[in-house]
Amino acid sequence: MIAIVKYNAGNIGSVTNALHRLGIENKVTDDPAELQAADKVIFPGVGEAGTAMKYLRERGLDKVIKELKQPVLGICLGMQLMCHHSEEGNTDCLGIFDTPVKLFRPSRALRQAPSGNSQGEKVPHMGWNFLNTDDQLEHNESDPSENLKSGILDPRSLLMQGLAKQADVYYVHSYYAEICKHTIGICDYILPFSSMLQKDNFYATQFHPEKSAGVGEQILKNFISIPVNVGI
Repeated sequence: MIAIVKYNAGNIGSVTNALHRLGIENKVTDDPAELQAADKVIFPGVGEAGTAMKYLRERGLDKVIKELKQPVLGICLGMQLMCHHSEEGNTDCLGIFDTPVKLFRPSRALRQAPSGNSQGEKVPHMGWNFLNTDDQLEHNESDPSENLKSGILDPRSLLMQGLAKQADVYYVHSYYAEICKHTIGICDYILPFSSMLQKDNFYATQFHPEKSAGVGEQILKNFISIPVNVGI
């Protein structure tokens, strides 16, 4: 069974609907015992970091999430809350990924997007953005930006299996996680940022796989297929 973390953040409905389309049993819960007993946990969300962390701390879920041993997938705000600090509300977060979350500063300049289209860079970053996978990628643990170019994913991650060489995924966010040693995917909008993160049994996407059509569906299938004891 897949447990979906219940807290005061939106977008949970679209995640449950995506899992139902895949025929995956799931339950929305903020019960620590149910989260700990689940085969996998999804930590989604659209909302404000400070309010969300307050809800988690009041229910002891901040400690529960950090101590989960099964595969955990953070989505959008869920990914940002898995980082150590967010500029949104000057909020201390869970600290699973040792990287800060910062506010995009809009740029007036037109830049060439990876898709080949010129785009003005407004905030929030909203819509489809280009991704590639590269089977020849050599991951540099000390400096991912040396090897992870804009939109390039680390194909060795279990979350990346079966993805096409080129794909689009859907983003809606005003804050971004800086690139760090746990970065497995980078997107470039205003500046390069972590599109995907992984540490042990914790996975995260800044984009919304549940809204990313076939690519997102494949990522969700990959997550569901990850062995329960990964990272232990």
